Amino acid sequence: MEGEKKSSSAVSDMGAWAMNVVSSVGIIMANKQLMSSNGYAFKFATSLTGFHFAVTAIVGMISNATGLSASKHVPFWELLWFSVVANMSITGMNLSLMLNSVGFYQISKLSMIPVVCIMEWILHNKQYSREVKLSVVIVVIGVGVCTVTDVKVNAKGFLCACVAVVSTSLQQISIGSLQKKYSIGSFELLSKTTPIQAGSLLVLGPVIDYYLSGNLIFEYNFGGGVIMFILLSCSLAVFCNVSQYLCIGRFSAVSFQVLGHMKTVCVLILGWILFDSQLTFKNIMGMLVAVVGMVVYSWAMELEKQVHAKTLPHAKNSLTEEEFRLLERINAGPDKDPEVGGPKTGTRA
Repeated sequence: MEGEKKSSSAVSDMGAWAMNVVSSVGIIMANKQLMSSNGYAFKFATSLTGFHFAVTAIVGMISNATGLSASKHVPFWELLWFSVVANMSITGMNLSLMLNSVGFYQISKLSMIPVVCIMEWILHNKQYSREVKLSVVIVVIGVGVCTVTDVKVNAKGFLCACVAVVSTSLQQISIGSLQKKYSIGSFELLSKTTPIQAGSLLVLGPVIDYYLSGNLIFEYNFGGGVIMFILLSCSLAVFCNVSQYLCIGRFSAVSFQVLGHMKTVCVLILGWILFDSQLTFKNIMGMLVAVVGMVVYSWAMELEKQVHAKTLPHAKNSLTEEEFRLLERINAGPDKDPEVGGPKTGTRA
């Protein structure tokens, strides 16, 4: 029976991973066609994210209305705080990409794994094994080698990058924390946070996009092709958002970051296959190192699970032995232990 449960859990875990990788890589490819100069030149990234959350919110509302998912209570102030942090993450990332070189932007993204580790240690006193730390370093080095090129930084760009890294790390940690705190499923939590995020991004998005691109979304010519790609992007975003909450709820924010770098490798390969992007020897070596790091990370996490599995039964067995000894003392009678189970003084049979 336990074997069947483990097998079922492993299949569900793999399903969550696969959904996130496929939907994330798919949305990047769709957005590349949508936003590139060779495509539809739709330069309104923040507004597009608002569309993503709006469609996800509608799907969540339909699911709740039809009874496909249960709605649990989460205080509004926690949802609002989470949405503010999540929106700061999106805005910070867009500003960081605009103000910094691509190389520094990639370095700031790579710094999220150590930042998440430090924040989980501060907030939840979480400890990481030496093997996990080593695998994270290997992944960061590998992805750094294949993605980081020119590195230029300025004060404004550095500040935006710091805000983006901290808010993104905090958002991903909060997803797991809120799910555990309120015993709420990933989709239920997503359906509660997305309406707030959608509303705020749809209002603020055009302003932020105007600052970033110098163009107003209201002046853009929406043709049939661009609408089709926006709908495709929004549809993939639903699966991407759901799988993100699923993955963080099942695993951890650190595991999700490692998964994110696997998506980077997939995007580089697909960019080479579909868009004739250049793939150098340096890129290939970096990807190989990153993949090795991901394999080591998987092994390290499995090792931690086995250690915890061995420790837990031992603790249970120790407790059982104590209870067994106590029962022995009770059954021994008044001669051996008058304090436990002995007759009261002065009583007669």
